[in-house]
Amino acid sequence: MINEDLTTGPINGHFRRIAIPAAVGMLFSTLYNVVDTFYAGFFGTQAQAGLAVGFQAFFILVAVGFGLGSAMSALVGNAKGRKDDADARHLAAQGISFAVLATAAMIALALIFGSALISVVSEPGGYRDAGQSYFNWLVFALPGFIFAGASNGILQARGDTVSMQRALMVAFGANIALNPLLMFGIPGVVPGLGFNGIALATVFSQSGVAVFILYKVFGRDLMQDLSVREFVPTLEKYGEIAKQAAPTSFALLITFASGFIVQYALKGYGEASLAAYGISLRVEQIFLLPALGITIALVPIAAQNFGAGNDDRVRQAFRRCWHMGVIGTAAAFPFLWFGGGFATSLFSSDPEVIEIGALFLKVEAVVLPIYVILFSVNSLLQALKKAVWTMWIGIYRQIIAIALFIWLFTDVFDWGLTGVRVAIAVAVATGLVMSLAVARRVARDKIGGLTEPRT
Repeated sequence: MINEDLTTGPINGHFRRIAIPAAVGMLFSTLYNVVDTFYAGFFGTQAQAGLAVGFQAFFILVAVGFGLGSAMSALVGNAKGRKDDADARHLAAQGISFAVLATAAMIALALIFGSALISVVSEPGGYRDAGQSYFNWLVFALPGFIFAGASNGILQARGDTVSMQRALMVAFGANIALNPLLMFGIPGVVPGLGFNGIALATVFSQSGVAVFILYKVFGRDLMQDLSVREFVPTLEKYGEIAKQAAPTSFALLITFASGFIVQYALKGYGEASLAAYGISLRVEQIFLLPALGITIALVPIAAQNFGAGNDDRVRQAFRRCWHMGVIGTAAAFPFLWFGGGFATSLFSSDPEVIEIGALFLKVEAVVLPIYVILFSVNSLLQALKKAVWTMWIGIYRQIIAIALFIWLFTDVFDWGLTGVRVAIAVAVATGLVMSLAVARRVARDKIGGLTEPRT
């Protein structure tokens, strides 16, 4: 049973034990989405554009689950670093009950605002209809995504990223089988749902992930003496969780909102540009996986050591995180720069989609290392319980800067589609400058600085 004490032992070893399973799990999560994009191609460019639009709208609602996961990882990790298992258990129980209320709220928001979200980033026609239909089915997957996110944060705080890895591997296999079955049915026996079968496959498989991760949480030593009253909402614990989760959720919400800004800009260039954007995001995620695994590992490592007062180990973990991540993503440059068109062609035979996808991936080849440092800073801020700063960094980088530079490069300089992608790159670069300034200030107050204090 995994229950790591991350306050002692080699930091590189902790990164290896936590980051590798996390990266492998995310690989299968990304491949899961790649499978959906591939099968959407059976229904043409309109279906792939609808998938991109509907998926973007849906994940705005799932942001609360990721925020809860980050909150649980940091808060339970801090409690473990203090050797306070009772508080860690109570926080875990409160996080799960918090997820119940959050799920109900997100379903209500989906029913009220779902159509409006999709209409903002699409034009009337076939691909909007596909996106709306896909979104409507995905609403049933909200409980699975939110509960899995919150529960996985509890496991991560204890050094367990293997459980989610296994769950996502099984979900990937299930998705491969369920997609064609639900899309095309069994001839003469069960009719298929067409494009909507992709969404229903996600409902089934992600609900299974949530059930498995909850089972693993309740099998931990941490939860052995758990009582029902620990799930009853308490103002103090809910406030603590909300304070940590809300900025992270909002920062992720901003990430998806930025996708809406990009899609709003792209819709004027036709459905091919939207399909290419959705495909390029899937390809980009594959090459980001090692770095994402490392930055996920940083949260429990830094959180436990911060809770234990091991400031130097927090600084050391942060440096190792972004060094390894930058090296890993730099190695991806030639594949994205020279192979973007080929990668896009695996999902679409439309020459226009392939050409635009290659353009998008060239820009991603340049900015991937910058993303890694940004993600490392976000993980450090979460571990130091200053997640609110991730929200402000996100507001600048993914709302203000994205909108400003898209307007500048497309309307003022008239660079067309190239201007959209260059605008994203410039927004990321300027966001990095802001995030490093914030990290230096927070680290100075909390752990004596990002580098070892002078003696």
